[in-house]
Amino acid sequence: MTVEVNDVPAAKRYEARVDGEADVAGFAAYLRTAELIAFLHTEVAPAYEGRGVGSALARTALDEARAANLRVLATCPFFAAWIARHPEYEDLLYQSRSRVSD
Repeated sequence: MTVEVNDVPAAKRYEARVDGEADVAGFAAYLRTAELIAFLHTEVAPAYEGRGVGSALARTALDEARAANLRVLATCPFFAAWIARHPEYEDLLYQSRSRVSD
């Protein structure tokens, strides 16, 4: 099984297709600014669950975030858990720089 992942900026999501099929096997929705990409929701079609589609989405999206020098805000539980299992991506995580004064 070959998973191809593409960024679809007009839809604000990454889409995964399997073995050249036209139907989307999964997607990862995001919001993006010049400095940050926030992953909001990931969904994989039931027929492809547990077959690496979600991992392909996460890896491709995070590799592209790194290449674009973007910080990552993983509000999507799937992305947060995936990054926790793959510490080589933790350096991408957004860290708030604001401080609250007493």
